[in-house]
Parts: sequence; C-alpha cells; structure tokens
Amino acid sequence: MPRQQLLKQFRNFHDASTSILNMMSQFIDVNTLFIAKNDQNTNQIVKVLNHDEQLLEEGEELPYEKTFCKLVVDHRDTLVIPDISKDDRFKYLEVTKNLQGGSFIGVPIDFTDGTNYGTICGLDLRPKQFTEEHVYMFETMASLLSYVLELDRANRQIRQLSVPIVPVVDGVAVLPLLGDIEETRAQHILETILQESYRLSLSHLVIDVSGTKSLNEQSIQYLVSYAQTLRLLGISAVLTGIKQDLALSAIQSNISFKDITIRKDLPQALAHIGLTFTKNE
Repeated sequence: MPRQQLLKQFRNFHDASTSILNMMSQFIDVNTLFIAKNDQNTNQIVKVLNHDEQLLEEGEELPYEKTFCKLVVDHRDTLVIPDISKDDRFKYLEVTKNLQGGSFIGVPIDFTDGTNYGTICGLDLRPKQFTEEHVYMFETMASLLSYVLELDRANRQIRQLSVPIVPVVDGVAVLPLLGDIEETRAQHILETILQESYRLSLSHLVIDVSGTKSLNEQSIQYLVSYAQTLRLLGISAVLTGIKQDLALSAIQSNISFKDITIRKDLPQALAHIGLTFTKNE
C-alpha cells in the first residue's frame, strides 16, 4: 500500500503505531512487536502487541542502558539477533537473563534532523532467523513512523502559532483567535491559556474573536468555559469581537454569560481594565 494511502488512516502517531503493529503481525511470526520511546535515561514502551506470551506491557519503563533498544540506537541501523543466548554482546544485559533465550530485531526511529525518537522492535522467546523481507518491513515501517512524527511535530507548531497570547503590560495579555474552534483545537486553546496565564502571571486576559469568520453555538460555549475557568483561577477575562447576530444566536440557545465581561472591541476591553492609549502627535 502506498505511503500516502496509509497516512490517510492515521490521525496521529498513536493511530499509526497501532495500525502498523497490527499489519506487521499478519506477516511476521514473532510473539511481541513493540514501539519504544527513549530520552537517553528511560526506555518507555508506547505501543505493544503480544501474542502467546505477554513479554511487555504498554507504558512499561526500563533504564535505557539496560535495554536492547539502546543497542539498536547505538548501532544506528537494523539490529538482528537470531539467538540471544548465543550472542556474547548481550549476555551482560538484565533483559537477556530474564528471557534466557530467544530472538530480537529492532530499527531506530529518527526525526529528519537525525535525533532519535526510539525504536520499533520484534521480540520472541524462540530463536528465529529473520529474513530480508522481515528486515525490509521493519525498516519501511520505521521510515513511515518517522514521517508521521514529523507531521505531528509540524501540526503542534501550527497549533501553537494559531493561539498567540500577546502580553500588553505586566499582568495583562490579549488572545486574538482566528479560524474555527473545533473540539481538538478548543482543548489546545485551553491548555495554552492555562500555561501562558501562569507563565505571564496574568490578572486579565482579553479574548478577541473579531478575526473569527464563523462561530457556532459550540464555539461560544467554549469561549464561556474559558472565561469561567480563568475566573476560578482569579483571572479576569474579557470577551470582545462577538458580532450582533452571534450574540443573538447565543441568547436564543440559552447560553449563559453570567459573570462574564463582554465589550464591543479591543480598545473598549482594555479601557475596562484601566488601560488607555494616547497618540503621539
């Protein structure tokens, strides 16, 4: 299946990991397939597929230095161990002692800048001769996962740029929202508001939606929830830029604006806070 066609099935790295391991299990007779992430200190199993024996669990963490995954990353290429018990390079590892034998194959998953994310691996309690076709599949899937990681990273950067909180003076900032506020983005906006409010020690946040072309009932509900959440944190929120037809629609939908300050535009919102600006002649 072409890479672009595969990518259409994936919303994120988590989805890609699940689909890839399931697909590989149909062609490779190995007990355990897994994807691990490392930070050079800890090796975490982020996705695993076991068959007869449960050799690993999702979320399991091990010291990075004591894992086969470290050897894969150090090797910088596909690492194949047909019989763990007969390979002197790995006898010192605790994982070798625990398994008492078996086979292993692993490929590093790297970002395009060369930094390592982790590995995609196969593990079995039986010695096994991995074929060239097996190696090719592991390497292809590692490449695909690298591509998905880059897409995820690019999407995160885009989301961050689309939620710019602009400091005005100490304790006061403006959040100009652009584009649609759907569920996934709404959650990201809330996370950004909370993080930046804490980082900037905000006492007031103006949320301006004048640049948003379309807001529906659900979008308005999100805005109200932002203001209510901020109030619980002792931060005053001011909503601006809500168009007349949208305000009428919100009222008809019984959305409550109780205890929420609304002003027509940004200058009025800042004036409400106590900020005034004068032109230099």
